[in-house]
Amino acid sequence: MSFLHRLTTGFAVSEIGTDRFGNTYYESKKLWLNYGRTRRYVIYAGAPDPTMVPPEWHSWLHHVTAEPLSETKRYPWQQEHQPNLTGTARAYRPSGHDYAGGQRQVTTGDYQAWTPDGAAQQTGSAGS
Repeated sequence: MSFLHRLTTGFAVSEIGTDRFGNTYYESKKLWLNYGRTRRYVIYAGAPDPTMVPPEWHSWLHHVTAEPLSETKRYPWQQEHQPNLTGTARAYRPSGHDYAGGQRQVTTGDYQAWTPDGAAQQTGSAGS
């Protein structure tokens, strides 16, 4: 957090809480003009990654709930957050992808490639 933000935080906003990733959540003390409600925002603990906001805090940030939901109620089927791996070496690659070996299943033979000559013959015979 910058020095200026730290200095002005006490005047304009209230700190609401911190999530399990270390992100800190704030809410403005006054209603914003033409907004009709308080402004809510987050200061990320590390690199700014919006996917690091837990669902409990996401609902509070978007004014779905008046108070943040409890993070302690976790179900066995809930998985911990994983960063977006798109564009990295660990990104998902289906079996036919070139980086995953490039081997795909053989087609069944019912596929015919489109050719301009074939299209003209089909449309000519259908119109007569």
